[in-house]
Amino acid sequence: MMRSLLFVPGDSERKMLKAASSGADALILDLEDSVAQTRKTDAREIVASFLTDAERNAGTPWLIVRINALDTGMSDADLAAVVSASPDAILLPKASSGAEIQDLSARISVHEAEAGLDVGKILIHALMTETAAGMLAAGSFAAKSERLSALTWGAEDLAADIGASSNKDENGVYTDVFRMARSLTILAAAHSRVDAIDTVFTDFRDLEGLDAECRAAVRDGFTGKLAIHPDQVAVINKAFTPPPEDVERAVRILALFAAAGPDAGVLSLDGKMIDRPHLRQAQRVALRAGLEPRAIPEVD
Repeated sequence: MMRSLLFVPGDSERKMLKAASSGADALILDLEDSVAQTRKTDAREIVASFLTDAERNAGTPWLIVRINALDTGMSDADLAAVVSASPDAILLPKASSGAEIQDLSARISVHEAEAGLDVGKILIHALMTETAAGMLAAGSFAAKSERLSALTWGAEDLAADIGASSNKDENGVYTDVFRMARSLTILAAAHSRVDAIDTVFTDFRDLEGLDAECRAAVRDGFTGKLAIHPDQVAVINKAFTPPPEDVERAVRILALFAAAGPDAGVLSLDGKMIDRPHLRQAQRVALRAGLEPRAIPEVD
């Protein structure tokens, strides 16, 4: 499970090489907002080359490419340039509905087939709250593609879309619409059975504020967080790594239910009742701790 996902401009090989050693669980090689219009072609070539040359093993970060939105007329050129280099996932910005996930999945399939890749190999992440349409269609993202593996949210583009002068109040707290976007992301991810990734913390010098926001995200059900600077990675990783005592309890719960069999209902641990919701929470903790999937029983 990815804790930290670090954005890197797609037109800078130097920054991508530096980011690769940042400790981030994933790099988001950006072809969208961080790349000027005049640099799009260069960025595609640089990202494709980086993907081709990158070492891929259990100890290296996932490589995700953020393409341009489907309505920009640039996404097909993005996909044509990078899919053959086999990124781990494509991040779709300004996703307006589940139908766009289906559309993107079909486009990826064509490029996978042309490149001789296994169809379905490349996953999809989606930024689903950058437009009013995406927020209002939050429930539509479920079951639209088996490629969909994470949903995340953004506040800057949404502010522009709805005409808000700011996404935070005078105390630095997200206003109601943006708190709704955050909540809808958690709910839509749970409904879709995919990871919920929290948005960026824009003041990369304020590591204390970042830590507080990370801990709130963990509390509320997010599994990871976007980063915009390598200095943020260590803080995010620490916050989203469950403490040893939580992991130990989760392992005990998983073992109890495994021993009791698939029909187990209510069990007892340390003199307290535990049931299926406790099992689901233990599974989430175990995944965040990086336990082997085969050690974690499936939960309905």
